[in-house]
Amino acid sequence: MATYSKESLIERARQLLPKAYAPYSHFPVGAVLLMDDGQIIEGVNVENVSFGATNCAERTAIFTAVTQGYGPKSIQAIAVAGDTEDFLPPCCICRQVLVEFCRPDVPVYLTRRDGQIYETTVSQIVPLAFESLKM
Repeated sequence: MATYSKESLIERARQLLPKAYAPYSHFPVGAVLLMDDGQIIEGVNVENVSFGATNCAERTAIFTAVTQGYGPKSIQAIAVAGDTEDFLPPCCICRQVLVEFCRPDVPVYLTRRDGQIYETTVSQIVPLAFESLKM
């Protein structure tokens, strides 16, 4: 099984930026998932003139993983890249999807234009996660 560093995952996410479909915001985002079996799943944001129909890069990658047969809690790490001055975190909708598909300790690597990497975890970016419909 291949081993990936956080730097290589971020670089792979950066390489996806030209593939994003962002004609309205001009804000491309790339995301990669490292799966438990060592596979890499890629995603980009895909916009729509009706912004509510837009899909973020993180969810695109997760939904692609699901179509390839991966289930909840099979993600080992996620890296998110954009061309921003500050670190680019997942939106709140994506954070909730990460809670569903990641273990709490899964590393989340965020980057910014200058190449610095900020490492956090799913539980740190969603401290009061909604995790169950059980009452």
